[in-house]
Amino acid sequence: MRLRHLLTPALFFLFIAISFAQQAPPQVDTRIYEIIENTSAERIESDIRRLAGYGTRNTFSDTLSDTRGIGAARRWIKAEFEKISADCGGCLEVFYQKDFVTAEGNARVPKDAYVVNVVAILRGTDYPNSHVIMSGDIDSRASDTMNYTIDAPGANDNASGMAGTIEAARVLSKYKFKHSIVFAGLSGEEQGLFGGKGLAQYSRRQDWEIVGILNNDMIGNIEGVDGVIDNRTFRIFSEPIPANETDRERRARRFTGGEVDGISRQLARYIHKQVKTYMPEMNPMMIYRLDRFGRGGHHRPFNDLGFAGVRIMEAHEYYNRQHQDIRVENGIEYGDVIEGVNFPYAAKLTSVNAISLAGLAWAPPKPTNVRIGGAVRPSTTLAWDATDDPNIAGYKIYFRLTTSPTWDSFVYVSGVNEHTLEGIVIDNYYFGVAVVGKDGNESPVVFPYQRMRR
Repeated sequence: MRLRHLLTPALFFLFIAISFAQQAPPQVDTRIYEIIENTSAERIESDIRRLAGYGTRNTFSDTLSDTRGIGAARRWIKAEFEKISADCGGCLEVFYQKDFVTAEGNARVPKDAYVVNVVAILRGTDYPNSHVIMSGDIDSRASDTMNYTIDAPGANDNASGMAGTIEAARVLSKYKFKHSIVFAGLSGEEQGLFGGKGLAQYSRRQDWEIVGILNNDMIGNIEGVDGVIDNRTFRIFSEPIPANETDRERRARRFTGGEVDGISRQLARYIHKQVKTYMPEMNPMMIYRLDRFGRGGHHRPFNDLGFAGVRIMEAHEYYNRQHQDIRVENGIEYGDVIEGVNFPYAAKLTSVNAISLAGLAWAPPKPTNVRIGGAVRPSTTLAWDATDDPNIAGYKIYFRLTTSPTWDSFVYVSGVNEHTLEGIVIDNYYFGVAVVGKDGNESPVVFPYQRMRR
């Protein structure tokens, strides 16, 4: 006798629902809510005040004083990472990474000096050579970036991003992750992104696999120069396609599409999805640019080497508080001082980073060799390399209209490495595949630039 005949209709459908729930992963990971709850605006405020209190953190400022200059600031940051590591039983690998820069040939470098980054690595359990990175900038500047003695507290730019990175390390160090998480304080940003270049080159020499870098530069201001006050909206900047795309890849893209589907754009979409799922009160704006118009940030050196990277920052800037000597002119106050920072907002953007890092670091690696076919057919087929990774529950095949900025629809499959979407015409949509872990966390979506050969 069939099972359906042994059960009432209500019990039969309950059985089906339970069976499906056992096969499909959960839609949310409740640990993510813990991470949001444990992020502290009070600790972030304390750290911002400490960093701003060093007077100036210009890359070329005093390195010997214990109370002023970038040397004191980076030693304190390193000590904070070491304190966090001590609290979690030595879970962080903390070190300086440095490169020598010279004044010759560098218009913004007033003298030869070492550009020193502070790095802390929370090593992954399953994929230790795969790294997710969060960065903030150590250095600050006044009106003249060459003036390394004048006061430049840099409370928002970028003590806020650095404090957020330290706080994320405090919160995430309480957990174990499959991938490694890197917390980095980068120097030399104001002189030409030297710190980011140094760490990006270091990661290449160490043969790191990089899932992506989340660069945080100014995450504490809610009052725009245009008069808008907004403590919910923030921006995610990402480039459309990798900077090291080959001519062959560029030519193929003319026929397959994907002009806005590079790895950095998929990282931005991942962050957007995490926020809309776990922090629905926030309003993430995906900005389809590498960075602000004509400007740059420390994710760019990673992009230059072909790694995924985005910039996370406030939505409304106040230019009188950026790159300015502290002064009052015609009744207008200038200078990046502590009064311009909203600490609860900085905590919210820190949570945005922390939940994105956690989701990426708990998820399985993204699918490889993703291919697509379906020309002149009333269906679309996607395929990817099979894997025996025990962390994988299944896959989500995403699709969206070509004009949509987000992945809006998906089909979940498991136990296969190929699936056909019947009735979905390949010409009208963009497609992608993400790997889903048993805990519900997903990899970034991989866009199928390769066409199936059949």
